[in-house]
Amino acid sequence: MDPQVRTLVDITTSPEALAAQADMVLERAKWASEVFQRYDRPRTLAIAEAVAKVAHAKAGEYADWAVKETGFGVAAHKKIKNEMTSLPFLDFYREWDFVNPKVNSLRKIVEVPRPAGVIFALVPSTNPIATINFKIICAMLTRNAIVLSPHPAARECGVDAARTLAAAAEAAGAPDGAIQVIERPNIPLIEEFMRSDKTDVILATGGTAMVRSAYSSSNPAIGVGPGNAPVLVDATADLKAAAQHITDSKAFDNSVLCTSESVLITVAETEKELSRELERAGCHICSEEQTDLVRSYLFHERGFNVEALGRDAPWIAGQAGFKVPPKTRVLVTPVTLIGVDEPLSREKLCPVLAMLTTRGKAQALAMSRAVLRYSGAGHSAAIHSRDPQMVMDFSIAVEAYRVVVNAPCSTGASGFETHLPPTFTIGTGYYGRSSIGENIGPQHLVHWTQVAYHKDSADAIMRLESVERRFEGPLPEAPSDGVPGKSFAALRAENAALRHAGGGNADLSGSQLREEIRRIIAEELRQALKG
Repeated sequence: MDPQVRTLVDITTSPEALAAQADMVLERAKWASEVFQRYDRPRTLAIAEAVAKVAHAKAGEYADWAVKETGFGVAAHKKIKNEMTSLPFLDFYREWDFVNPKVNSLRKIVEVPRPAGVIFALVPSTNPIATINFKIICAMLTRNAIVLSPHPAARECGVDAARTLAAAAEAAGAPDGAIQVIERPNIPLIEEFMRSDKTDVILATGGTAMVRSAYSSSNPAIGVGPGNAPVLVDATADLKAAAQHITDSKAFDNSVLCTSESVLITVAETEKELSRELERAGCHICSEEQTDLVRSYLFHERGFNVEALGRDAPWIAGQAGFKVPPKTRVLVTPVTLIGVDEPLSREKLCPVLAMLTTRGKAQALAMSRAVLRYSGAGHSAAIHSRDPQMVMDFSIAVEAYRVVVNAPCSTGASGFETHLPPTFTIGTGYYGRSSIGENIGPQHLVHWTQVAYHKDSADAIMRLESVERRFEGPLPEAPSDGVPGKSFAALRAENAALRHAGGGNADLSGSQLREEIRRIIAEELRQALKG
């Protein structure tokens, strides 16, 4: 008789183990968020400032790392994005007060800020470091704890960046555990974080499937939809400036920003001159045959060819089967249709710009509207025109919550070359089936308790104005999680081997986790033996 053979499986991927890992991280974050709410505004700003300074100093290093790890994008442009989401982003919100109560004497209402608590943040591969900078600073300004899930394609640079900013925050006085990162993200573990009742809000930036999963998690979610920005150039536009803005925008970081122009719409009377200006700015206007080759390469039966994501124009042309000059910045593909019969009218996260010529203003407006109704509803649009009425007609026609005028759409819609709030998470609102239509910022991570007095109360509100909110400050030592005299930091060092046994997922610590994994192992072995 052959001896019975039992195979021991890796239980760190079992549902019980994944749930335990998520629970330990979120429990620590929950404690950190509660302590954080004891901090006053100067201490809170000091933490955000420390994070922003380190993020700015490391912008170039992480830009190079992201390009090397993902294989796409432009390091010099990623450096700019990383810098924009550090000190300049903080400066935009520096005067906003998310900490102190607001008193409205006229309406006899006092508003008290209530941070969300624990934020679970998804990070895309296209903007891995800029999104981490942005979301961490948003959390620090609002005294929230945040757990980040980097994209697997940018895991190494994302984990390192999150750890670096966490260290900067803690050195400036942030609670231990206010910033955590999942070291080895996978879909089952991410889903555990998203559906846990210890997660207070999900800040979802990523693919449509993951954003939809966030919305269906039963927890509050702030999600985004895909972009597909139309850009209209009419006969009144400064064609040279328009061509330069569009080319610069579409070529920026090889067009991985979802706010970049996707379909250029113009009128017949400007087509030839605009095409010449586009060529002068570095574009290649594709022939009909070349357009067919690009279409076939970029789109297949499953959708967009992700191999082209963030690649440069000469590389894409070469893969499609033709050559262009090495300094070509954007491939312009003339099309005659918008919608399901023309894949090039969809979002293209690469420097390929579809171009449609219309008979006049009415058709140009209709086609601009059609682009977003086909794909990218609620996101962004751009127009180059010196006719204020045309700008208004366009803004009403397109179903977008951001319309950029005479400026690059990629950095304009995201608030870095306009006065829109700067962001790396674009709300697509009702058109895009999202909860928020604005540019997401720290203001969306704090709600306000409204204390309302009787309309006829003569003096109550006057007395309340002299009352200050008491801030108790940080605890002298983080909780030991049942181990007397030991802080989370000490337990983290002690349990390095345990984290490895737990699959390396997140920065876990505490004796409770150790006991939980022992319990799971014992239970799994009992079940195996019974089998």
